[in-house]
Amino acid sequence: MSELSRRSGVAIPTIKFYLREGLLPAGHATASNQADYDEDHLRRLRLVRALISFGGLSVTASREVLGAISEPLDIFHTLGVAHYALGAPVADTAASPTEGTGPTDEPDAYVGEVTALIDAMGWDVGDSSPGRAGLATGLRALHKVGADVGLADLLPYARLAEATARLDLDHLADFKDRIDVAERAVVLTVLLEPVLATLRRLAQENEATLRYPTERMEHPTADCTPAGKGTPGGVAAGKSAPRGGAQGAGPGAARGA
Repeated sequence: MSELSRRSGVAIPTIKFYLREGLLPAGHATASNQADYDEDHLRRLRLVRALISFGGLSVTASREVLGAISEPLDIFHTLGVAHYALGAPVADTAASPTEGTGPTDEPDAYVGEVTALIDAMGWDVGDSSPGRAGLATGLRALHKVGADVGLADLLPYARLAEATARLDLDHLADFKDRIDVAERAVVLTVLLEPVLATLRRLAQENEATLRYPTERMEHPTADCTPAGKGTPGGVAAGKSAPRGGAQGAGPGAARGA
């Protein structure tokens, strides 16, 4: 078990907990109080950690996912099990508990828009897919802050998402073992999303610089970081801002945005 802990990076007490909860199969007994663990245990342990630590699943939900992929599933169904367990990736961060008491404020009111988008893209998505409800909730959040996004606005983004999905499935095609596929699906779904979001912000900064070079030239030391937390070239707290405006003026001005 100590070797399993070392190679997986999971603490021994956590491994014992996973064993008690039935998330990890018992080792091969070699004595009354000793057992050996093999590569299958290591892969299973990494998947359990991905589901619970990265995916945020409960022990019960993780047990259901593990039970499902213990059956002989192909990549399509293994990916589906992981996606449905993880649920909708979009959260409604704009709504407060006191808002949205009318029927038009419910996410269901935006399901029609989601369906129209899926149809326009020609996507084959199940009616119970968590992505449908997640996207409807996201559209509701945008509506609440006055940033309505319609079908025409979403279609270019949907095409980019489609290209990203092709890359994801290309990566999954390299894995043959269903446990490896499930672990990779969780990693791609949970851990890669913030990386992609960061890449988008970097691309926005680059595009703003290309489109508005004059603004950046006028504010060569402008920084969008909070006062007192400046990066090289930033404006320190308590000091005057560069000529032409306050910290972070202009989308193309920020070097460290």
